Amino acid sequence: MELGISSFGEITPERVAGKAVNAHKRVHELLEEIKLADEVGLDVFALGEHHRPDFVVSSPETILAAAAAITKRIKLSSSVTVLSSVDPVRTFQQFATLDLISNGRAEIMAGRGSFIESFPLFGYDLKDYDELFVEKLDLLLNINQHEIVNWKGKFRASIPNRGVYPRPIQPALPIWLAAGGTPASAVRAGKMNLPLTVAILGGPTNGFVPFAELYRKSAQEAGHDVSQLPFAISTHFFAADDSEQASDDLYPTYEKMMNRIGRERGWSPIERQYFEALRRGGPLMVGDVNEIIDKILHVHELYHNTRYLAQLIGGEIPHQKVMHAIELYGTKIAPAVRKALGK
Repeated sequence: MELGISSFGEITPERVAGKAVNAHKRVHELLEEIKLADEVGLDVFALGEHHRPDFVVSSPETILAAAAAITKRIKLSSSVTVLSSVDPVRTFQQFATLDLISNGRAEIMAGRGSFIESFPLFGYDLKDYDELFVEKLDLLLNINQHEIVNWKGKFRASIPNRGVYPRPIQPALPIWLAAGGTPASAVRAGKMNLPLTVAILGGPTNGFVPFAELYRKSAQEAGHDVSQLPFAISTHFFAADDSEQASDDLYPTYEKMMNRIGRERGWSPIERQYFEALRRGGPLMVGDVNEIIDKILHVHELYHNTRYLAQLIGGEIPHQKVMHAIELYGTKIAPAVRKALGK
């Protein structure tokens, strides 16, 4: 099982037109985090695309390209690329360029996006939310498999037998889908034989087991080899030397972020009691080394996932503590998990 990190690059909104001090600092922190993750032997680092004042990453491939120059082995992925509101041609070109810079370590994780800011920003109508994704995924997969593309769609200008360049150093870019639990997403990914990532951010840890089963069943019914099908689970994560210290370090930032998003979506406010329930008996991977080892192995037992992505929240947490969490993950947690799984 691959072990990696996902980040959205949380920052305190600055509300300025220039001299974005927080954004400047956070981007360089992310580069330090990716470099350390590579040095301690983690397998993948993924950055999520957002177009909001509280997240610094609107162009994952740009930051990942900078990271490619200072890392050697770690895979570099988006988490996610909001495919519905981008041009698949440019997305492919940018990630193919990243692949060339990184000597074949680029991946794309494509999704419809859990936030909607990109749709009006780039001139798309939310009523086309599903159709846009289906069409653009079709084009992206076409480009990934063919140098010369002949394609026609509804939302984008046709491509009549034109080449898309550059091509990656890998035979093809690994393209994952990301899903939030909609059954149709599991069926689509399974039928298309595409790797799938599911984020479990609330509820019981085993809540997505039926979703994973539907994904594999759909792949099998379509004639694909399920044993070769990559499947990833992602959860919020924070590690410290002491369990209660990990909880105390993360909770203020977690509470502020989740309640800010919750106010937009009509969720009930999150309090410390709910946070501790998620930590003790739910999917929240927050604690000391041994606790997190046990929880990652428990998740693997439930889902038989081939990848675990730790969604690491930064921003207001002191950067040295975030770096220490990565160090613990790479030097203590990951080796123990790999040993337990016979890797």
